Amino acid sequence: MQIHATLGTPLASKPSGKEADLQALAPASAQVAPAGRTLDVDNLTVRYGTAVAVDGVSLAIEPGEVVALLGPSGCGKTTLLRVIAGFVRQAGGRVLVDGAGIDHLPANQRNVGIVFQNYALFPHMTVAENVAYGLRARGQRGAEVSQRVDRMLDMVQLGAFRERLPRQLSGGQQQRVALARALAVEPQILLLDEPFAALDRNLRLDMQIEVKRLQRQLGLTTILVTHDQDEAMSVADRIAVMNKGKVEQFDAPVAIYDRPQTLFVNGFIGTTNLLPGKIAGIVGDTATVALDAGATLRLPAPQGVAAGAAVVLSVRPEQLVLSPVATADSWPIEPGLSLPLGSQLVLEARAACGTALKIVEPRRRTPGEGQRRFCALASDARPSIFPRSTSSATE
Repeated sequence: MQIHATLGTPLASKPSGKEADLQALAPASAQVAPAGRTLDVDNLTVRYGTAVAVDGVSLAIEPGEVVALLGPSGCGKTTLLRVIAGFVRQAGGRVLVDGAGIDHLPANQRNVGIVFQNYALFPHMTVAENVAYGLRARGQRGAEVSQRVDRMLDMVQLGAFRERLPRQLSGGQQQRVALARALAVEPQILLLDEPFAALDRNLRLDMQIEVKRLQRQLGLTTILVTHDQDEAMSVADRIAVMNKGKVEQFDAPVAIYDRPQTLFVNGFIGTTNLLPGKIAGIVGDTATVALDAGATLRLPAPQGVAAGAAVVLSVRPEQLVLSPVATADSWPIEPGLSLPLGSQLVLEARAACGTALKIVEPRRRTPGEGQRRFCALASDARPSIFPRSTSSATE
């Protein structure tokens, strides 16, 4: 479990230090006039035998935008990236750059830069030779190559390391070399395949900031494949959440967290509490929700759910509050463990119906904390309501 994102999303608290530096680089429109290309994925399907790895995916990506493909292992995100790069042939659909199809082009003619998780540097080549490889493969020679290599190495702050071999570099330095090599050929599209997965947390954040800075500086249209929701929420302008080969939601990070369109997206992004209940009635735009936990709430009516339907109410941990006294819209709970986590306190509780709850609140001494045996929605909570028949968020 990733505590930073799941228990008190980074969007719910004020970032500090490197996280603030990273978020300050977004959005794209506020930083640089996009110089990148549009990228359209149109009804793309990929099959391996009878298995469907990518199932009718369509995405429209704007010039200079960073889009994260986010999802669990096996959801199809890396396969989709490799189709765009030209390494995998699709069974159906198209890939277009600036409205022109590139499906007929081999990988080395698509002008797409890619950075892999394992860096894929040539161990017998120096840093400068690795950066120059793509240029020389295209037939470029002489001073033009040397000047481009020098410029790329200065851009990633590795000019003093040009004669070193990859084994003489740290993981972060190797990642910078791989990035410089991808950028040296002046790609139309930059693809990043889990590029920070092998780095420790502090170094990973440094590289996220570096990649975001370079992407903004160059205005490159970029696709990032990741299973790390912190990374996607911090780096991307929009996120495509994938599950079983399909895109379940393609939206801005704030919208993904605050307004998930499916129960899977709701559960995959951050931590949520799922409270079972039913729609007791609907009047106009307001639904009366009777929770199995014992409270009756009035909330905005969800679309496509009728009165009497069994539902689950999805509430983020920071949207719940505890109290020592009962109120009209609270329900009884049995308090459990508490876990201090930086400036926050994560509290466990269990409702009378057996539903386990997590509550996040600022870490402070609260008089009578052990006697707080009632739970309610915070005044600014905007919970999501889903039909109870919807597939489990952890599926």
